[in-house]
Amino acid sequence: MSDKRLWSPKVPFDPATCPFFYGWVIVVVATVGIIFSIPGQTMGFSVFTDILMRELGLTRVELSLAYCVGTVLSGFTLPCLGRMFDRVGARRMLVYAALATGTVLLYLSQVRRVLDLLKTWVGDWVSATAIAFGVILVGFYLIRASAQGVLTLTSRNAIGKWFDYRRGVALSLSGVVTAFAFSAAPRGLDLLVAWLGWDGAWLMLGGLTLTVMVGVAWLFVRDNPEECGMKMDGDVSLAKRGKAHADSVMHHDFTRGEAVRTWAFWMFNLSFVFISFHSTSFTFHIESIGAEAGRERSQVFGYFVPMSFVSVATNLLCGWLSSRTRLKLHLAAMNVGSLIGVVGLVYLDSPLGVAAFILGNGIGGGFFVALSGIVWPRFYGRQWLGAISGLGMASMVVASGVGPLVFSLSLRLTGSYEPIIWMAGLVPFSLLIGSFWADNPQRRFMTEDG
Repeated sequence: MSDKRLWSPKVPFDPATCPFFYGWVIVVVATVGIIFSIPGQTMGFSVFTDILMRELGLTRVELSLAYCVGTVLSGFTLPCLGRMFDRVGARRMLVYAALATGTVLLYLSQVRRVLDLLKTWVGDWVSATAIAFGVILVGFYLIRASAQGVLTLTSRNAIGKWFDYRRGVALSLSGVVTAFAFSAAPRGLDLLVAWLGWDGAWLMLGGLTLTVMVGVAWLFVRDNPEECGMKMDGDVSLAKRGKAHADSVMHHDFTRGEAVRTWAFWMFNLSFVFISFHSTSFTFHIESIGAEAGRERSQVFGYFVPMSFVSVATNLLCGWLSSRTRLKLHLAAMNVGSLIGVVGLVYLDSPLGVAAFILGNGIGGGFFVALSGIVWPRFYGRQWLGAISGLGMASMVVASGVGPLVFSLSLRLTGSYEPIIWMAGLVPFSLLIGSFWADNPQRRFMTEDG
């Protein structure tokens, strides 16, 4: 089969024959793609943090530094990969990302054996710590680029290219499933490690990604409705579209250069960056942070379950209101949630602090999941969606790498996580103020069009 035939939208079947709007199939597959990215997310790594320290002989700061460097390097590659998405489309990118993610998971399952082999080869020329650092650094870089980066980015963008009026609803429904999957991930992975061992768990996840996710992506994903002879949203009537808020109507496709010159881009992007920084930090070190607050391992991992219920409720509300309201109001609410979550983390040793931690991060996370998929195509159009969202994802990935390192340095230098948490709280407070001027840049063209 020729390459052109292999990627034809009518192979292996024509989506136009589907008895309902095919965009909903895209939502299902994209949701599966985001779930398969969990091993590359901090939520998936949190279970392996202390295990890797023990197996590789690294301290918390050394492991956090490797995580930081690997993640930051992966972040620098994402803008390029975002532009690649614009060229080759969602179908190819999702297949490529799944192939890469599965292969890297197989590598991660063998890092202890790779370490032992390299130690034998180099002898006393290089310290065991340096070798271990390099081995896990490679793994962190590759898994963060492929899973957290491209797999997540492509899955969200795929939904954004099939929906307009119903984009918020589609992303919210996807977010419901992924929120519960992410909240269950630490406990589920913990059980998988207990059953198969840490290396067996990664080996199994890699095998499933290479078989299930690659196959599903090629079979069911199509780049956009137009290539399949359809329109965005399917059968949404003009009357329904007329009820949408004027801010949800697109008038102009922004290039990446145009997008970064708008205030809204930076307010939304920096708010997403903070959530990535903060949530990655407390998730990566959750066992240690819990111990500082006098909480057991099972307790702190259990907090993610009620947090997911709050996140789901917030996500659904945001999705339902997104086509009827201005997104800057959602942005303000997201930053309020982030601020409450920061305060809750400081007072995690008290019942009120636990409640604030769960509620605040649930609200912030719920808005984050919805807005990160809605805002870029709504504010800047679809033509250069990969380049714009790729830059946003790169910023978030870099922040998610820096966060755990900064938290571990706070613990080493001050003996507590509290100083860095309080300092971090200044960010959502400042962004909350700035969010009230984060107007949709499409409004300028709406005025010009009359």
